[in-house]
Parts: sequence; structure tokens; C-alpha cells
Amino acid sequence: MAAPTKIKLNNEEKLLEITWDNGKHLRYPLKFLRDESPDAGNKGETILWKHYAPTSKESVKPEGYEIEKIEMVGNYAIQIKWKDGYDYGIYSWDLLERLGDYLEIRNNLHQDFDHHY
Repeated sequence: MAAPTKIKLNNEEKLLEITWDNGKHLRYPLKFLRDESPDAGNKGETILWKHYAPTSKESVKPEGYEIEKIEMVGNYAIQIKWKDGYDYGIYSWDLLERLGDYLEIRNNLHQDFDHHY
């Protein structure tokens, strides 16, 4: 599993940039990170093989997509506190790497489909 060597908040572009020890440099839109928060209230949870759906989402105010602070959780994750006070969900290195790979694939697919043959 890769681990970050640098985590930088880019408020101007509304991105979280992470440089990984495997050479990847991934850019995460803040809105995407907030909407994909891994907390049970946002994603639901499974307990003893029974899945509980997430509660209905409340609309997020604009400040909810701005980061107030980022804290390390051990040597395996970060926890983001958003400016609207929301601080649920732990973003593990594994999750962040998978989300970053997803974003790269999504962005590349759009480029592939934009070509007119």
C-alpha cells in the first residue's frame, strides 16, 4: 500500500493534492471528497451481514466544501474537518489512493470520448 509523502491544500483551485511514495501525484476536488465522505451516515454500513442504508442527505452549504483543518489518524489516514463543522469519516490511504485512481480514469475516459472520428 502506498503512503503519502506530501499533502497540500490548494484553496485557489479547491483541490487537495497528494504526492504518494510510489510516484503518483493525485488531485482531489474538495466537493468530491466531501460528497464521498466514508462515514456511515453518508455511505451506510453493514453490521452482522445486514446493510443499513445511509440517512437522507442534507444539502451542503458552500462552506461545507471548504477545509478548516486536516488531522493525521495514526499512520494510515487523515480526518478532514470542513468549515461547516462536519468531521465524520476517516480517509484511509487505501481509500484516497482508490478515489484518486477513479478520478484519473474518469478524467481520461472523458478525454477519450471527446474525440470526434
